[in-house]
Amino acid sequence: MTAEAALARLGEAGVVAVLRAPTADGAVRAAEALVEGGVTALEVTYSTPDVAAVLARLGDRFGDEVVLGAGTVLESAQAEEAVASGACFLVAPGIDEPIGEAMLATGAATLLGALTPTEVLRARRLGAHAVKLFPGSVAGPGYLRALRGPFPDVPLVPTGGISPANLGEWVDAGAFAVGAGGELAGAAAIGAEDWDGIRRSAERFTAAVDAARGG
Repeated sequence: MTAEAALARLGEAGVVAVLRAPTADGAVRAAEALVEGGVTALEVTYSTPDVAAVLARLGDRFGDEVVLGAGTVLESAQAEEAVASGACFLVAPGIDEPIGEAMLATGAATLLGALTPTEVLRARRLGAHAVKLFPGSVAGPGYLRALRGPFPDVPLVPTGGISPANLGEWVDAGAFAVGAGGELAGAAAIGAEDWDGIRRSAERFTAAVDAARGG
């Protein structure tokens, strides 16, 4: 899948599930529950054990039904490993030029983390396909709307503090998509094997996206 195609899939999905699981099996089970609930963009973070194996298992399980990515990319080697294991998009929490260049070199859609206008500009100059606005809980939808002024063509993906209750505000402010972790599939729910609860959370997020987009 090309970077452009992966980015388009993220935009279509609207919600990117940020999976920080305590075990590889937990990540796979949580992903299955998320997909059952309608969330089809899955970002497995490198704080999860055996990320490469998780990506490979999810790729075998879902194929083109989902768009897979790896997050919390903090080393160049992780970018290469993730793409070799099936990741179509890569996410870093901030901007580090060598890591960003390694991410882009894989050919995967690259999202670099930023908060300030200067950081957004740096991310774009490096060639990032989209910018992860992080932490979204600190900024808020009004801040995202303000950033859209000088950066109208930058796909912005706020992450952190997103819930079904406020998701519509982010979409109205111009979010390309939103990232959701603990509110969608938290470590506690994964640890408790609350797959039904995760599925219901996914359904709420999916419904919120549809409502916000007039679906």
